[in-house]
Amino acid sequence: MAASRKPLPNKAVVAAVADGLARHVPPHARLVLGLSGGLDSVVLLHALLALRDQHPYELRAVHVHHGLSPHADQWADFCTRFCASHAVELSIHRVQIARDDAAGVEAAARRERQRIFAALDADFLLTAHQQNDQAETILLQLLRGAGPKGLASMAEAQVRPGWRAAQLRPLLGVTRADLLEYAQAHGLDWVDDESNQDTRYRRNALRQQVMPLLSVHFPGSSATLARAAALQADAAELLDDLAQLDAETAIAGDRLDCSALAGLSLPRARNLLRYFIEQHGQPMPSARQLNEALHQLLDARHDARVCVRLGQRALWRFRGGAYLVPLAPAPVEPVRWQGEASVWVPAAGVRVQMDDVTGAGLKRTVLTASEVTLGVRQGGERLRLHAGGPHHSLKNLLQEQAIPPWQRERLPLLWCDGQLGWAADIGLDADLLASPGEPGVLPRVEP
Repeated sequence: MAASRKPLPNKAVVAAVADGLARHVPPHARLVLGLSGGLDSVVLLHALLALRDQHPYELRAVHVHHGLSPHADQWADFCTRFCASHAVELSIHRVQIARDDAAGVEAAARRERQRIFAALDADFLLTAHQQNDQAETILLQLLRGAGPKGLASMAEAQVRPGWRAAQLRPLLGVTRADLLEYAQAHGLDWVDDESNQDTRYRRNALRQQVMPLLSVHFPGSSATLARAAALQADAAELLDDLAQLDAETAIAGDRLDCSALAGLSLPRARNLLRYFIEQHGQPMPSARQLNEALHQLLDARHDARVCVRLGQRALWRFRGGAYLVPLAPAPVEPVRWQGEASVWVPAAGVRVQMDDVTGAGLKRTVLTASEVTLGVRQGGERLRLHAGGPHHSLKNLLQEQAIPPWQRERLPLLWCDGQLGWAADIGLDADLLASPGEPGVLPRVEP
């Protein structure tokens, strides 16, 4: 939409951006701006260009074309023209969003944006979140029952796990009214996303219905809520500092000591478990999930099999420790070996090398005359490890070798005409062993 011109620009916008750059961005850094074409990102790009001489940096822009609106192509064209008129390089990424995504359209679109942002080759990704966005975010988090970390809402500068660029939000102290005044003063055009008026989306309902009413009864409520978010950020940082102190004696590598966890007060134990989960890059579980996980780790019987699913990972208790590991894949049929030097075993997610040896391994003559398959446990497998000795259940052998239960589910096995001949980390069946001087095949998992 076109905006009328006003005589003087709003200097607060440029000052806020300059302050953010001065505190976080070294000279000659590579910046990428997330440009939607809306008011906020257009103003941020314009302010960055105004500051380029006093704070030199390389500036590019990125536009994510979600394809959800009938006007999406027009928005991409607008961004192309706007960047071209200011000699700013623009890349456009087209993504496909399933309208029936189980997480919802908003969450699916955000997920795709973040996937693109994570891969950007830059020092900083700049986004145009402003004070009103921050106020809406803290209200949404409050209504979700979030703790200090969630209520801290959006940080001005943030390093996200797996991202190549740090995220910078230099407009968090600037109101939407400030941005509108700036755009009008400079005669800027921008695009309006019609979905922002759809109050079926919770953020839009807050923005269109709740926030105006709050501002009537509580003037300056957006700034007050933004300050509250900053205070919660301080509290969250202190909780992280406490968790790091507790982690020095409780966490070693990927193991969280359950006895150390039990020695803490309940709030402190919950804080440490939350920190442990976050260190694995796992999204924070709900309060109910977190409490249930803590209860299982501390209160379940010593011999109980404890496994709590948390998103795409599972929290296991094993021999006094807690481990957070990826979920096991869906069951996959065994694959047949046909003499290859190595074979990929989808069910185990590994490649098994089939080495030619002499006087060791499994009898080659037996293997070549039989149907040889590789897969993972089905249940009831037995193995004789010593000639003349008894067969032992694979379940007992795995327990004796102290192999963690989540690894047992993906342990590669080899069958010869239905007889278990090899179990990784356990050994070979004595009935199938090659004799001295006899050609053999020795399976091993490739590193």
